Amino acid sequence: MQHKPGFPAVLILIGLMLFQGVAPDLQAQGPPPPTPQQLDQLLAPIALYPDALLAQITTASTNPQEILDVDNWLAQNHNLTESQLTAAAQQQGFDPAFIALVGFPQVIEMMAENIDDYAAIGAAVTADQGAVSASIQRLRAQAYASGALRSTPQQQVEVQQYGAQPVYVIQPVNPQVVFLPQYNPTVVYAGSGLSPTLITFGIGIGITALLVSQPWGWGGWGWNWGGRRIYYNRGPWGGWGGGYRPPHIWYRPRPVVYNRRPGYGGNWGYRPPNYRPPTPIYRPGTRPGYNRPVNRPGYRPPSNNRPPGNNRPPNGRPSIQPVRPGTPGNRPTTRPTTGTRPAPQVRPPGNRPAPQNRPATTRPAPQKRPAPQTKPGQNRPAPRPQGQGRDDQRGPR
Repeated sequence: MQHKPGFPAVLILIGLMLFQGVAPDLQAQGPPPPTPQQLDQLLAPIALYPDALLAQITTASTNPQEILDVDNWLAQNHNLTESQLTAAAQQQGFDPAFIALVGFPQVIEMMAENIDDYAAIGAAVTADQGAVSASIQRLRAQAYASGALRSTPQQQVEVQQYGAQPVYVIQPVNPQVVFLPQYNPTVVYAGSGLSPTLITFGIGIGITALLVSQPWGWGGWGWNWGGRRIYYNRGPWGGWGGGYRPPHIWYRPRPVVYNRRPGYGGNWGYRPPNYRPPTPIYRPGTRPGYNRPVNRPGYRPPSNNRPPGNNRPPNGRPSIQPVRPGTPGNRPTTRPTTGTRPAPQVRPPGNRPAPQNRPATTRPAPQKRPAPQTKPGQNRPAPRPQGQGRDDQRGPR
């Protein structure tokens, strides 16, 4: 006889079906979008970048795992030229923003080393491009009012008018050469009467090979400030649906600690302890601004991120602990001499000089004691034979 499933079993089955439909949405949820003030803190290091480069960085931030994957991939292919990198990046299936950014490996490295910040930027771009656009223009207005943001031989700053709102557009002076600005957010966004020299520039990077009729080509990137939208391939950007699929997702977003970044509480004069502006890294090497060690599987930025699972030893300690001084088998045979204390003399075992051979200044040699003298009265005559006494010494009576 076949039994029909009971009512509790039906409820459990319905619950499982509902959970399967909700579980992907729960896994896809990341940290909540930042507030306008927090968004200013996140975008402050890059808000003064050229518009096209800024559009590439913000859209690339929507896939933080791909930032880490491309960073590793660039480290393993650092000897390729710019055109070779773009061709190889297309074969890897990277999203168009990363194909355009492979010519700027120092930017990718900066993003990887501050991955939590850029993951939060990507969440904000996905949630509301208008809020991101407003934050960038708000920061540019403050830098322009302070006097730090002006046109230079490297980039042109143009003030346009959209209704009653001024809009600040930043473009390279030479469309084929891009200079990366370097500045301190705690300085350029605060005060007044500042000098444009507070914003410096690194090595100019030629983008002639990137000005191609491809969707990722540099000519198709920019910002529609009036519509407060990013445009890609000369049209509005709406995400990378169906693009790059990371082979292994091991990055997990973590909350950003905003009191460790400039602009906390709206105060750009606030300088966090040990703060260093996250500027692009320029290192000598075969290509301008990039020289990274290769073959680093599982690499992840050490200052801001933790590798998942067993990719990192517990408690953040290195797997090989430093050897402490004095560990058996690692002690030096002789101590190094210093200028204040002479090195001790090493005496071979079993060859210590006898005590009598030591100098008299340190310890006098032991002298022989004289034989004990007999006291008077101690020399008694030998005992006489029995029968002899004093009377025997006398004569006959």
